[in-house]
Amino acid sequence: MILPITAYGHPVLKKKGEEITKDYPGLHQLIADMYETMYHTNGVGLAAQQVNLAIRLFVIDASAFAEEYPETEGFKRVFINARIVAEEVEEWEKEEGCLSVPGINEFVRRKSVVYLDYYDEDFNFHERERFDGMVARVIQHEYDHNDGIVFVERLPQFKKMLLKGKLRDISTGKADVAYRMILPRKKGKR
Repeated sequence: MILPITAYGHPVLKKKGEEITKDYPGLHQLIADMYETMYHTNGVGLAAQQVNLAIRLFVIDASAFAEEYPETEGFKRVFINARIVAEEVEEWEKEEGCLSVPGINEFVRRKSVVYLDYYDEDFNFHERERFDGMVARVIQHEYDHNDGIVFVERLPQFKKMLLKGKLRDISTGKADVAYRMILPRKKGKR
């Protein structure tokens, strides 16, 4: 089932995800729905906060980048209760976008290598697994969502000021998207 995407400004996007257990209700269906939603929206990653759930879960299929970034070839993975346990100092800047912030693409600095502890969809534990390049970038973007961070928050203050009107438009439903979105409730309304 294709799930609606939470729009910028929705409070769930600011919530740190709670860890879940293998008994989380409907986990395998949720993962399948997240993949279906991600493919429908032409995303390469999707975090639970983007489908209105404040839990530590994200899915990735980075193979769309395979022509330019060989490390993404066939890279499809589920991350549950992921924790970055180490990262390398070197950073690189690349343009990013986000399904919750449609129509805005900006350059963000990210670490080139990260190491994660996480569970996969069968709750097998992966310890200190290394991820490089574009895979590391996509992981960090989705991991940020699990920590309640949207990529535009990583931009310089001046850039955020320039985007203020566009961000307001997204949060009020004035974004042109081909998928359903959950908008933040207006203050004082129920």
